Amino acid sequence: MTDELLQRIAELKIVPVVKIDDVADTLPLMKALADGGILSAEITFRTACGPDALALAAKNCPDMLIGAGTIINKEQAKKAVACGAKFIVGPGFSKDVAAVCRKAGVLYLPGVVTPTEVMMAIAEGLKVVKFFPAENYGGVKTIKALAGPFPQLKFMPTGGISAENIKGYFETGKVIACGGSWMVKDSLIKAKEFDKITALSKEAMEVVK
Repeated sequence: MTDELLQRIAELKIVPVVKIDDVADTLPLMKALADGGILSAEITFRTACGPDALALAAKNCPDMLIGAGTIINKEQAKKAVACGAKFIVGPGFSKDVAAVCRKAGVLYLPGVVTPTEVMMAIAEGLKVVKFFPAENYGGVKTIKALAGPFPQLKFMPTGGISAENIKGYFETGKVIACGGSWMVKDSLIKAKEFDKITALSKEAMEVVK
């Protein structure tokens, strides 16, 4: 199951990191992304309505791959699974979250930066990790460096990714997809500028073709 999800994420290439403050924005936002060719979303648990937004998207957007982001403990992980998350992303690695995901058959993408964190993820049987915050920790150069001792591992860099630098990450050959929020900025969502989100999504997909 997780291998199939990894394959789909690789095909989708971009996973928007979405912060929703008003659950009513959820479905218009998902439509805006889909209209722009992006069929995935990592709905973060940074806001009170995050779980409700996730459940709404998971139920009403069957053609999209919907996951949960900013999951830092097992309680949140269980909630995300109950809400229908197909994958779970964390800013760091958690053995407790890994255990919940393994039991539920849900893909876990923990945030890592150091070789030690990478080894912890590998020990849990993970094949792909989130490299976060990517640009703050050396970006493409660091991914290339980590790929040396860990050739079997692939990365989903997130943090500071933009239309201007995303191509360089894919050119490493070690990146399965990139997470980003430049097409779903808070200001655009709050202003309900969904047409702009669609336009930015189209531009992003053109870059990674």
